[in-house]
Amino acid sequence: MTNNAVMKAVRQALDYLELQKEILPATVRMKYHLAEYNFSVRGIHFPKEKQEFYQARERLVFEEFLVFILSLRQMKEKKERSRNQFPVHPSEEIEVFLKKLPYELTNAQKKVWEQLQKDMAGTHTMARLIQGDVGSGKTIIAVLSLMSVAFCGWQGAMMAPTEVLARQHFDSITEMFEQYEIPLKVELLTGSMTAKEKRLAYGRIESGQAQIIVGTHALIQEKVIYANLALVVTDEQHRFGVKQREQFAGKGELPHILVMSATPIPRTLAIILYGDLDVSVIDELPANRLPIKNCVVDTSYRKTAYQFIRRQVAEGRQCYVICPMVEESEHLEAENVIDYAEKLQGELGEDIIVDFLHGKMKQSQKDEIMERFGKNESQVLVSTTVIEVGINVPNATVMMIENAERFGLAQLHQLRGRVGRGKYQSYCIFMSGSKGKETKERLEILNRSNDGFYIANEDLKLRGPGDLFGIRQSGLMDFRLGDVFQDAKILQRANEAADWILKNGKGLEEEACRNLKEHIQHSVQKSAIENTL
Repeated sequence: MTNNAVMKAVRQALDYLELQKEILPATVRMKYHLAEYNFSVRGIHFPKEKQEFYQARERLVFEEFLVFILSLRQMKEKKERSRNQFPVHPSEEIEVFLKKLPYELTNAQKKVWEQLQKDMAGTHTMARLIQGDVGSGKTIIAVLSLMSVAFCGWQGAMMAPTEVLARQHFDSITEMFEQYEIPLKVELLTGSMTAKEKRLAYGRIESGQAQIIVGTHALIQEKVIYANLALVVTDEQHRFGVKQREQFAGKGELPHILVMSATPIPRTLAIILYGDLDVSVIDELPANRLPIKNCVVDTSYRKTAYQFIRRQVAEGRQCYVICPMVEESEHLEAENVIDYAEKLQGELGEDIIVDFLHGKMKQSQKDEIMERFGKNESQVLVSTTVIEVGINVPNATVMMIENAERFGLAQLHQLRGRVGRGKYQSYCIFMSGSKGKETKERLEILNRSNDGFYIANEDLKLRGPGDLFGIRQSGLMDFRLGDVFQDAKILQRANEAADWILKNGKGLEEEACRNLKEHIQHSVQKSAIENTL
């Protein structure tokens, strides 16, 4: 269809559109100087002047944010009314376990762990978000929480966004429990397991034999029945919608909810956007963690980089090489990885084993390759961004990213976080195919710092409040019209309005709020709330 045909169709639709019910109370519209709904719908499509467009957009964005915030507030209020069915009190086993660990928790970890213990022992069900930069030690806090409920005789479950990450969590928890003689049964449940394996796992989960369950979306399938689910943990949570999180929680009788995210969002924004959760931040890295050394180079450095990789492998270390994205298709991206891995094998020589990983592979192949790399049976892994989330190989010390200018800063920071996880000095090489000044400035932000929150602020200064830190890429804040950074002032005002509505009179039960309340009830499943958080 031509642009003219689309415009004609939209104009006709607006002409025939019955006037919609105004959902914002008049008092709110007046207090915040907002246009009426029907004026705004017409004004955003066919404004008579620029000012009319801005007024229309502001009104519609305000409404979208307000509905979102009030929906979350209702969810939080519901949780706060929920009596704690699973009061978890400090146990001696946890104290003994913490003393056995070869490292001490950081002060930030201790503070967050204290908050969690207080939550789980309190009168209401816990609903908490832990924000922490890559490598800040969120996982051990989640493990302590899972152990706490299991030692009380209940079940805890942890849901990861990918099978590779779920299996990694399962392996590391199992290994830790064996090493420190923790008598708890850990179960794995993923979609790629055979029907027989799943059936046996279902049986152990339903009987209560499985005390800690780790898995993917398979954990929320209908067939899975828990004996007494007291805690649900979602890892790298921006990849799950609120609806899935609620579905997960619905598998138990009001279990505690713990959410972990490595996406660096300023605290003022996080409090609004995670309105149904209390927010904790782990803002400190482990003391023994050596900072990653970074360098931003152009393609003329490639041969030198290969020599450096060869030296690191000779010292017993391992390396990742991330291939540039191919936007046209996943198939081309796979070919690109295979082709690059073959060329790199030729460059490095036969004594170094180069493996490759891409999104087109079957899950079993991915698992096999990651397992091989984890055991140092291969020394260099060429991959797409499929390794971005959570992969943990402490022996890997080099991350080389080809065409770094094609990635968002969020992705680059997450990819860099795959190294620097062990006791050895680690390095990240950002190789840029562009010599442009702006590209160099942007990559220099990563060169200067390993702190995700600092990088987010610098990115904001450099590029303005558009797609700050690539968060929109993650689907974290997928509103129809609003942009939480570009429209940060509108978001703050919508948050104020939510406070004002709920504190005045009967809140949403006021007659003037009837349309707004009905709209919230109808829109929860359709609005941004499904796709955000």
